[in-house]
Amino acid sequence: MKPVVSALNAWTCVVVSVFAIIILSTIGGLFRSEHHVMMGSTNDPANGGAVAGTVFTAVIVYAVFLAFCGLQAFLHFQQSKRGAITLN
Repeated sequence: MKPVVSALNAWTCVVVSVFAIIILSTIGGLFRSEHHVMMGSTNDPANGGAVAGTVFTAVIVYAVFLAFCGLQAFLHFQQSKRGAITLN
């Protein structure tokens, strides 16, 4: 298989996706447990479980991005190991 995106874009996507998964998982966990930091104000949503579900859906989307970009980075790594010449 040939990579679809450049190596720089693939590695950038991997790093951003990992940080997004960590941060959004933490935020989703706080909403699911209805922690006072997320649910203590009058402007906060009333149903923390529904918000947590939406945040965890975003985590799944970023996990798919991570899988795709990780595959692209792996393909670039394999291509460079074989000594392929790239024209940018």
